[in-house]
Amino acid sequence: METTTIKIQNLKCHGCANTIVTQLSKLNDISEVTVNNDTDEVSFNYISDTDKLSAIKKLSDLGYPIEGEANSLPKKAKSFVSCAIGRVNN
Repeated sequence: METTTIKIQNLKCHGCANTIVTQLSKLNDISEVTVNNDTDEVSFNYISDTDKLSAIKKLSDLGYPIEGEANSLPKKAKSFVSCAIGRVNN
């Protein structure tokens, strides 16, 4: 098992972090998901590079693309929805 830390965009609050932890933890072979709101970073353990790429895609689908990836208006909008869901489910 390996660990990675990824810098993401659009991270605003604990609601965002809650959604990210909840959704990434549902992925196969992803564990120990943590979010640092101060540094805009997500850390997690993974088994294979395919698992890592699946987590990165999931982050982007939720509206939190990795730093350097295109951050389109639809992605920003998705992050607000993910944030709101995270707040409600917290």
